Amino acid sequence: MVEWKNDLGLEARMILTMFLLAAVYIFFLAFLSSVMHASVEFMLWFIALFMGAQYYYSDRLVLWTTNAKVISETEAPGLHETITRLCIISDLPKPTIAIVDTSMPNAFATGRGYKSAVIAVTTGLLDMLDQGELEAVLAHELSHVKNRDMAILTISSFISTLALYVVRYSFYIGSFGSNRRNSNGALIIVWIISIIVWIISFVLIRALSRYREFAADRGAAIITGEPSNMISALRKISGTMAKIPTEDMRKMEGMNAFFIIPAVSDSLMNLTSTHPSTEKRIAALEKIQRDIEF
Repeated sequence: MVEWKNDLGLEARMILTMFLLAAVYIFFLAFLSSVMHASVEFMLWFIALFMGAQYYYSDRLVLWTTNAKVISETEAPGLHETITRLCIISDLPKPTIAIVDTSMPNAFATGRGYKSAVIAVTTGLLDMLDQGELEAVLAHELSHVKNRDMAILTISSFISTLALYVVRYSFYIGSFGSNRRNSNGALIIVWIISIIVWIISFVLIRALSRYREFAADRGAAIITGEPSNMISALRKISGTMAKIPTEDMRKMEGMNAFFIIPAVSDSLMNLTSTHPSTEKRIAALEKIQRDIEF
């Protein structure tokens, strides 16, 4: 049997990515502070306030964006029973459970931590998968919760989001000084630096996101003891995605990072993809299957 243990590869990549992001973000904040003539204390309070708001309300925002409905045990007893059993195996408190009414087969986890976690599945997923495959997908999402993936990605993406807003609106927020020529020059510099910061952080966060999917797949195999069910679920979901109307897929595209398989592929030489390819994920699971058998 494969034992549940800390994924050193995941932890190493998280530490490296967070270190690189921190270096980029410190530079960006120092730059903004210099240009805006703001004190370090003001910048720290500003970041703490908005990061705290993003962290605290992230789960509610995700549920609102996807129109997910929280369901009680009486509304879906089978789904609640399955998740309760998987939580016992994975040593996790039971999360809030939600269902999204869409034909697109998918699932996601959100929440700040163990006690505020939410697992959501679509009606399309429930209709398509058999019990073993459904358990594998739910175990995958519980692995995200156990690894605290959503909290880490929410926090790490904050400054990246701030840089994106600066890129979009820097020329509409006025000048930084009384001299218009100098002000325009400063705005251009801010815009260029913000683009650079956003691109670097975007690539780093996407790289972290891809690896966490490998780790969650591994967690699903460990929790259920049946990597083949996860393989089967991935094949079914990815095969059905091609049949979903493009308009329906586009509506969910913004949730790609949360889904078990992205609604719309966003890979550019794999640098901007939120997920590894299905083929690579299946190959990794097949290796785990061989390890279990021998």
